[in-house]
Amino acid sequence: MQDQWKSDKLVSTAWLADNLDNPTIRIIDVGDRKNPQAYDEGHIPGALHWPWKESLWDATTREFLLPKDFSRLMEKSGIGHDTTVIFYSNSCQFAHYAFWICEMRGYTKAKILHGNRTLWIKEKRPLTQEVPQVKPASYPVRPTDESSRIGREGILAGLNNPDRVLLDVRSPEEFMGERVSPKWFGPDYGAERKGHIPGAQYLFYAELINEDETFKSLKELRESFYKRGATPDKEIVFYCRMSHRASMVWFVARYLLGYTRRKVYDGSWTEWGNLVGVPIVNESLAKEPVK
Repeated sequence: MQDQWKSDKLVSTAWLADNLDNPTIRIIDVGDRKNPQAYDEGHIPGALHWPWKESLWDATTREFLLPKDFSRLMEKSGIGHDTTVIFYSNSCQFAHYAFWICEMRGYTKAKILHGNRTLWIKEKRPLTQEVPQVKPASYPVRPTDESSRIGREGILAGLNNPDRVLLDVRSPEEFMGERVSPKWFGPDYGAERKGHIPGAQYLFYAELINEDETFKSLKELRESFYKRGATPDKEIVFYCRMSHRASMVWFVARYLLGYTRRKVYDGSWTEWGNLVGVPIVNESLAKEPVK
């Protein structure tokens, strides 16, 4: 069995360096939470900036961009139906989040820069502070495809489903119920309750990537999934805090491991931890002594 995955949804830093002037591609830097100023500090030449929330969320509803607004985003970014978009980000999960949303809005020519900004900088490849000027494109609205998404009702209905594996891909402190957000986040907010969804198996998303944010070998990725019972015959559902990390692990399942039934619970813990009447598990709570 081969030990290296193959995917046409990933491009190497070497390939991108050779294609910076390729008119058939558009490079998009997806802004993240760890360093929102990363684009201004230095980005890949020719890259446009999409701040993740402002670019990908509806302005008034807790929802992704509506198809007509997604079309406008693509048009002003100079992206047509035949343009290939290369996403990267300062933290790898945000590029995958943009990729996932694009697929749901019917755009299927997106790719991920393997290693993201981390590997690009490590290899001392060029950065610039120049913001490119692009000519608007035509991007007629396409049909949506939300088959890779699941909502809270679907999660509730499947809590005891033996055919489903629910994977929590947050940090250890989030899963255990010590924090709502990861330690690097600073102030701990985002949900009223801490813990995880009953029955969830724990798979920290960072277990799937190397230090340079490239993906681990096929053997290692497969073992990480199999150890949690997440085998190809099951329906696999991923969640995290706001679905960024979950979308990265979804990408691994779909495009590196070839799983056919995989969904992201995009409400993730910011929704579940605020819902009234749903069960949670908090392993950090100290038990009261019996009197």
